[in-house]
Amino acid sequence: MNFQFDQAPSGRWFYVSSEGRQHDNVLAVRSFPVAAPEEGIAIVDVDGKELLWISQLNLLTEALRANILKAMIQREFMPQILKLYGVSGFVAPSTWDIETDRGRTKLLLKGEEDIRRLSGKVLLVTDGHGVQFLIRDLAQMDRDSRKLLDRFL
Repeated sequence: MNFQFDQAPSGRWFYVSSEGRQHDNVLAVRSFPVAAPEEGIAIVDVDGKELLWISQLNLLTEALRANILKAMIQREFMPQILKLYGVSGFVAPSTWDIETDRGRTKLLLKGEEDIRRLSGKVLLVTDGHGVQFLIRDLAQMDRDSRKLLDRFL
């Protein structure tokens, strides 16, 4: 693939097609952010029109891949839950004391329906403020965290 994707001094991203046409204020968007985060990436303009489809990030040069990943990370916010330290109760609403990939925090679980199983090992937990937390691999969590989670599943 012969194109350019870079960040302007203003902080916004731009895309230059293989024909040399530049598009400013573009976004890199994952089609499957949980199930296949490095597959099916679209570069879209400010109106949401797809400018480029990237089937797999690993097909790109290291520099392009790094820029696209950086753009997506800036746009997305889905912390991963790594550990549960405790819960205020086993009946919702309850407050969870958790460790995420972004640090320790608390989340408010309004109801058990706010825990969605996306696959056998992937869970999506939505807190009372609408923030979505991801548990990428339930089996990889420590025994105490899994015990606490089992009470809600």
